[in-house]
Amino acid sequence: MEDFIPVIPRGVRLHFDRVRDLWVLLAPERTINLDPVGLAILNEVDGERSVSQIAGDLAARYDAPVDQITTDMREFLAGLMDRRIMETRP
Repeated sequence: MEDFIPVIPRGVRLHFDRVRDLWVLLAPERTINLDPVGLAILNEVDGERSVSQIAGDLAARYDAPVDQITTDMREFLAGLMDRRIMETRP
């Protein structure tokens, strides 16, 4: 898979659910509970930086291997794209 710029599409947003005390991704007719890893990734999605740029930033912040973060990010974002909850820009 080529490097791409992830974009949260219109109508989808991050939201803190106070009742459940957790972060969720709200999409039309769907709610996805986020674990700390998913939240960390989505907090970095700004529509400007590529997956490799975001992975590099996360690797530096968490002192983790950039290759592992890149792989995990691609899998997570691909799952969201399959559900049409994430889009990409070239």
